[in-house]
Amino acid sequence: MLFISLLRLFLIFVMALPVLMVLGAWLQWNDVSQDALAAMADSVLPGYVWGSVRLCFWVTLGVIIMGGVSAAVVTLFDFPAKRILEWALLLPLAVPAYVVAYAYSDFLQYSGPPQTLWREITGWQGPLWPDVRNLWGAAAVLSCSLYPYVYILVRAALVERAPQLMEAARLLGASLPRRMARVALPLARPAIAAGTALALMETLADFGVSSYFGVTTFSTGIYKAWLVMDDRIAAAQLATFLLLLVSLMLGLEQRAQLRMRFNSQRTAGGGNESQPLKLHGPAAMLALLFCAMPVLLGFVFPLLIMARSLWLHSQSVALPWGMFGHWMGNSLFLGLITAFLAVNIALVLAFSLRVHPNSWRRISTQWVGLGYAVPGVVIVVGLLLPVAWIQKNWPQTQAGYWLTATVLGLIWAYLVRFIAVALQSVQSGYSRIAMSMDETSRMQGVYRFMLFYRVHWPLLKRSTAAAALLVLVDVMKELPATLVLRPFNTDTLAVMAYQLARDERLGEAALPSLALVLIGLVPVVLLSRTLRNS
Repeated sequence: MLFISLLRLFLIFVMALPVLMVLGAWLQWNDVSQDALAAMADSVLPGYVWGSVRLCFWVTLGVIIMGGVSAAVVTLFDFPAKRILEWALLLPLAVPAYVVAYAYSDFLQYSGPPQTLWREITGWQGPLWPDVRNLWGAAAVLSCSLYPYVYILVRAALVERAPQLMEAARLLGASLPRRMARVALPLARPAIAAGTALALMETLADFGVSSYFGVTTFSTGIYKAWLVMDDRIAAAQLATFLLLLVSLMLGLEQRAQLRMRFNSQRTAGGGNESQPLKLHGPAAMLALLFCAMPVLLGFVFPLLIMARSLWLHSQSVALPWGMFGHWMGNSLFLGLITAFLAVNIALVLAFSLRVHPNSWRRISTQWVGLGYAVPGVVIVVGLLLPVAWIQKNWPQTQAGYWLTATVLGLIWAYLVRFIAVALQSVQSGYSRIAMSMDETSRMQGVYRFMLFYRVHWPLLKRSTAAAALLVLVDVMKELPATLVLRPFNTDTLAVMAYQLARDERLGEAALPSLALVLIGLVPVVLLSRTLRNS
């Protein structure tokens, strides 16, 4: 098992190196770095902080209202179309936030259908509303795309015990508002905190929506510092600030998850005889409207808008099916390679922890999984810093070429970002394999690799397939890392959707955008089936 241990150490080092390099940039602190940080503190840093804080504040309100309230309504009440909305509320997860931004920007702009129709009817030439490309528009788009994080966790927290406790409170004479405030809200509070923290991590990591809507955040600032100002130290320092914010969000999420487990244990047991409160008349219609609105705003309307743009564009210009095939091929190529490597790395780490469980292996495995919480732009900075250092000190080496002119650097960034997805799925599969099976196999002389091949692997095939699928979809939708690290002539669906939309060619951007939505539907459908079965 020495080989497995050495391989594990190497993989942990490779996965953790980008984040360590970002933190290690502060070791190069000198007068130049101090002057650069002071200049940023006087100029751009307050704007990055204020922009990120304001965006996070409004996204917090949006995801709690849409995700938390809709979860409570579908769990605690019975109304028409409830069974459909229970899984339909997950559909916005299939649409990347930057695709939603492109759709609404195209539809609501001055030359869009609503304002054009209004001018034709009334003759009024002024705009009906301000341009949606601002902080409020970005917050609305991110809220519509990220509220399912809150919805999933709040619904899971309420579905087990809330109907029974609400019924008990009703028998004790408590009114409906009092039952909601004193029973449902305390049960859902940890789940709301955990889901909101996840949504805020995605908000801080976002680049496509913030960049397209002109919102100044840490992610856009890091991108400008590296590629526009060509200042790697400034980019690393900004990446460190963003990493600290994301770490704070991750700590809040983990603390909320612990409270969720505590609440689950405390309220375990009991029957399931209580039924949700049946609504009639206006109350039922209000519940239906409130739960349907997030689905319409986050999935149905963007999908219809992009389909309309694609149809109108196809009437005047032939669709670029040849280029589309090239973009799709690049996306699938990168996704399949990354999924294959991620699954194998996850199997090595999980098998090593299974065979020799100890605190060090458990902590190191969790450290590798933290890459999912790190924004893609931070990972990019962490990868390019050592390349710049090597090229400066040993210009004759080919390190820069292999990491920036080939797909190696891009795949490395993908692995750091999404290895947690594969690792979580594989570890979930291992949790369903009893340790007694390992002990029985050892008594029969099955050790080491044969233990994995003959006992573990047949039981891990479904978990491994799910891990590969999730990684594939995440890689195909990833934008910041792909935008910076892609080699020449390696454009993907996500990159082309962003570039075409940025150039105001939204009719052409509809084709790769719709492809990303259809791809994203696969894991969402699997998730909805899992929730229905549970």
